Amino acid sequence: MEKFSDPVRITDSIELGNDKLVLFSGPCAAESLELCVEVGEKVKSICQKLDIAYVFKASFDKANRTSVNSYRGQGLEKGLKILETVKSKLNVPVVTDIHESYQAAEVATVADVLQIPAFLCRQTDLLIAAAETGKMVKVKRGQFMAPEDMQYAVSKVKDSGNPNVCLTERGVSFGYHNLVVDMRALPTMRQFAPVVFDVTHSVQQPGGMGGTSGGQRQFAPFLARAAAAVGVDGFFIETHPNPSKALSDGPNMIPLNEMEGFLKMLKEVWTLGRQYVN
Repeated sequence: MEKFSDPVRITDSIELGNDKLVLFSGPCAAESLELCVEVGEKVKSICQKLDIAYVFKASFDKANRTSVNSYRGQGLEKGLKILETVKSKLNVPVVTDIHESYQAAEVATVADVLQIPAFLCRQTDLLIAAAETGKMVKVKRGQFMAPEDMQYAVSKVKDSGNPNVCLTERGVSFGYHNLVVDMRALPTMRQFAPVVFDVTHSVQQPGGMGGTSGGQRQFAPFLARAAAAVGVDGFFIETHPNPSKALSDGPNMIPLNEMEGFLKMLKEVWTLGRQYVN
């Protein structure tokens, strides 16, 4: 199959879609500055060892939680301050989610990549607002979207004057509280833009724990290896020193002390698969 024509720019020194693997990784929520620095320092060190480009990830607000009583985050002002401090202290680019159009411009003063949540991937005003910041726009495929239909999300960003857009695969709904990953979606979407595989949310069980989402972390290595072999340009992996104590998405996060082995495995499969993938 054909693939996208050009890589996209994250920073002046990092591109997605060329010959270097890119990792988007951090805790699900920016619970505290201390947590974010601990995770960011560890993952950055691993990525330097494995020659992987690293983008730190954490959310200032989890606006799509199952229950109104679930932890949402530090909010826009405090959350951006945490991200700004991590970016400066660790000298790494950062990615975070936006949920409302009005957030785009302010978040772009800190973030290098604006992530559009899966449920919002069809929201035209949100995509255009993100595009108009000039930052890279990372669009997650909705659990309800056909992979070929994601070309229209890409077009909304590009037609707004921003060529720096990528797509993210995170599985599709298969009955209640369950997701499956159709590996055909990866080459299909790579026709339109570079593709990132979201390891974390592909093993999520949405709303599967009675008001909170569950997850099947044990399947993460299998899906990640498959995506690496099929061909992707980057990976999205949330991690935490103690996932059982995480305030969001703990059941599907990779423990921080397992990340080096996990990434080493992924890099090996990804490198091998490159000789078979355009």
